Amino acid sequence: MRLSEVAGKIGGRLEGDGSVDIRGVAGISEAGEGEVSFIANPHYTDEAAMTKASAVIVSENWNSACSAALIRTKNPDEAFTKAAGLFYTPPARPAKGIHPSALVAADAEIGENVSIGMLCIIESGAEIGAGTVILPQCYIGRKAVLGEDCWLYPQVSLREGVRIGKRAIVHNGTVIGSDGFGYTVDAQGGRTKIPQLGIVEIGDDVEIGANVTIDRARFGRTLIGNGVKIDNLVQIAHNVVIGDHAVIIAQSAIAGSTHIGRKVIIAGQAGIAGHLHVGDGAVIGAKAAVTKDVEPGVYVIGVPALPAAKFKRAQAGLMLLPKFKERVAELEARIRKLEENR
Repeated sequence: MRLSEVAGKIGGRLEGDGSVDIRGVAGISEAGEGEVSFIANPHYTDEAAMTKASAVIVSENWNSACSAALIRTKNPDEAFTKAAGLFYTPPARPAKGIHPSALVAADAEIGENVSIGMLCIIESGAEIGAGTVILPQCYIGRKAVLGEDCWLYPQVSLREGVRIGKRAIVHNGTVIGSDGFGYTVDAQGGRTKIPQLGIVEIGDDVEIGANVTIDRARFGRTLIGNGVKIDNLVQIAHNVVIGDHAVIIAQSAIAGSTHIGRKVIIAGQAGIAGHLHVGDGAVIGAKAAVTKDVEPGVYVIGVPALPAAKFKRAQAGLMLLPKFKERVAELEARIRKLEENR
């Protein structure tokens, strides 16, 4: 594909030779001849000057040196996503039908054009929507519901009663609907398991990464809204509610009965305590420990999590403590000297 065609299809303004043949996309440091890269973060300005890419997607006001042709766009990140789509080959869809080694209950409802792979188990009363793909070794529990055009990668487990909407993507090893972590404690410290009677309900267009765990509700439902994107190795506890289009990044954990608003972003390794509210559009920084409610639109960081400006002021104060300690020692020495000279 010619570079001029790429620029046209992603809605960019080309500066350079449009006749160059483009074969793919790559990162700014790894890209070579015939590849398109992008810069959305000024941190990579030096890499742009040395890149071997044939073209780089940049912002409209980009004014730094670059060794490649430029494609100017309003949103380089979005434009690069479109460019990547031009060269992306989706996974091959397996053959329609049920593999002979799969075990499907007689009363399970299987929609049209479904693919069920080797060694899958579909329990009694389960419902699988039309066009859905279930790859090998997946488990669909009793009365679980999986909507149309979903894609489950190998070794996904949907426990009993789980409900998932349309066009979900669930990656390898994820478990949805395992019991919530709930026990009563007697006078001797022994623990008795509390029955987890609820379900997990997941909306449309949700993507869930590898090895994610989402617990069923103690009663009622654990709810994941429409368009939510969950990265690998995330833990979501019982009765958590996550609003539409929230993003939860790797190794984060949300304790029970916490409510996450719409379009919230939770960065990597953040931890959120139970029974809290995180307002719509809030951002939880990486490694933050959230112990109190977060207001809508607020960006919090740190341990414990504080609004970013407040946390940064506190950190700046901490950095001055060694100087304060030295100053106090000096003042104490002067006081002792004055007392000795009385």
